[in-house]
Amino acid sequence: QCTDGYEWDPVRQRCKDIDECEIVPDACKGGMKCVNHYGGYLCLPRTAQIIVNEREEAAAESTSGRNNVIRRTPADPQRAPPNPTHQIQCAAGYEQSDHNVCQDIDECATGTHNCRADQVCVNLRGSFSCQCPPGYQKRGDQCVDIDECTLTPYCHHRCVNIPGSYYCQCNAGFQLASNNHTCVDINECDANNPCAQQCYNILGSFICQCNPGFELSSDRINCEDIDECRTSSYMCQYQCVNEPGKFSCVCPEGYQVVGGRTCHDINECETTNECREDEICWNYHGGFRCYPRNPCQEPYVLTSENRCVCPVSNAICRELPYSVVYKYMSIRSDRTVPSDIFQIQATTIYPNTINTFRIKSGNENGEFYLRQTSTVSAMLVLVKSLTGPREHIVDLEMLTVNSLNYRTSSVLRLTIIVGPYAF
Repeated sequence: QCTDGYEWDPVRQRCKDIDECEIVPDACKGGMKCVNHYGGYLCLPRTAQIIVNEREEAAAESTSGRNNVIRRTPADPQRAPPNPTHQIQCAAGYEQSDHNVCQDIDECATGTHNCRADQVCVNLRGSFSCQCPPGYQKRGDQCVDIDECTLTPYCHHRCVNIPGSYYCQCNAGFQLASNNHTCVDINECDANNPCAQQCYNILGSFICQCNPGFELSSDRINCEDIDECRTSSYMCQYQCVNEPGKFSCVCPEGYQVVGGRTCHDINECETTNECREDEICWNYHGGFRCYPRNPCQEPYVLTSENRCVCPVSNAICRELPYSVVYKYMSIRSDRTVPSDIFQIQATTIYPNTINTFRIKSGNENGEFYLRQTSTVSAMLVLVKSLTGPREHIVDLEMLTVNSLNYRTSSVLRLTIIVGPYAF
């Protein structure tokens, strides 16, 4: 590609000068003659003489023989033109060269321009121009900053004007894209994960969440353990133990945790029976006890399991209950009252007899009441709450009288074991 005033020569493979004097009709006016020049042409008086070197083929070829052109070859450099006193006259912005041709004066390079310090000098053909640097505009003879932020929005979020330019800023939670204009969301969870446990990215920000059993602290980033045991006294039936992120329930000795929170009695008689051969194991709420397989005391003899009979043949037995039956039961501590806890009933029913029931012993503090429910049965009622662990032995007596004034009695010796807890 050639510059202005030249065209490509395909033969010589180089740019050659365009002879404007040949191709431009009436290139010069007012009786002036056209003289081709490198990259352009000159309009000179017809009496003017031009001296060119032999090497300058383009100028010589275009002017030789017609415009008083004197050719000087390199072999005769000292040869002067026929009229050496006649010099070329150049227009404003041009100056005479060593070859007596007019060439442009680069005022920007020579420093002969009058541009201000805040302006940029741009050389033109025959002149120069004072322009403002990028980011400034001319106002009068001064260059003032262009506030790009007041023009068509360049920035996605915020525009910051600076002398001669501007830059874009993004709101918190965003960052500039590669084009330096658009703002894109910062995924804080992938960048540095500021959350202690769970991080969720949202547009322009993030939120932290905690695992089950934890709650966000006041800084909304860290997680603090939730003490479930302090939130409610009903978390566990017996005792609540707080752990990081959770809690667990424990039960006292003799109980096991069922369903995570409830305490259930362990039947030691089925798991760790430590009673002797001549003893029976009796499980109660929170423990167990060993009782003799033969509970009978003189003069009673064992007739069946837990049943002792005083023989009529023994004179001592006439003043004693005919039989004593041993029974065992367990109740929880602090049981609500009144409460029916045990029923006594005649095992043998005789005709024309009347049965009455009473508490013979073991009710010195009035914890119990015996309510007769029929002619052959009665219900033991707990009327005062009992706190364990403790053991109560209550003798319940049934008196039998017939129409012949025959009397007899039998005793049910009830051992009541009160557990240590209300469960």
